[in-house]
Amino acid sequence: MATNKVALQVRLDEKVHAKLRIVAEEEVRSLNSQIEYFVIKGIQKYEQENGIISINTHEK
Repeated sequence: MATNKVALQVRLDEKVHAKLRIVAEEEVRSLNSQIEYFVIKGIQKYEQENGIISINTHEK
């Protein structure tokens, strides 16, 4: 995993947050690590359906 992390503020619905905390506890992950895991899985699914995302073409 990358060592350069970007700090990000995320607003969540209270029920989503509560469920996310439960999942993180059951998976023995921090809340932050669980969010990162879900984001990575979401990107992997997106790329399976739409093709690999080329980061170089989206950088500013």
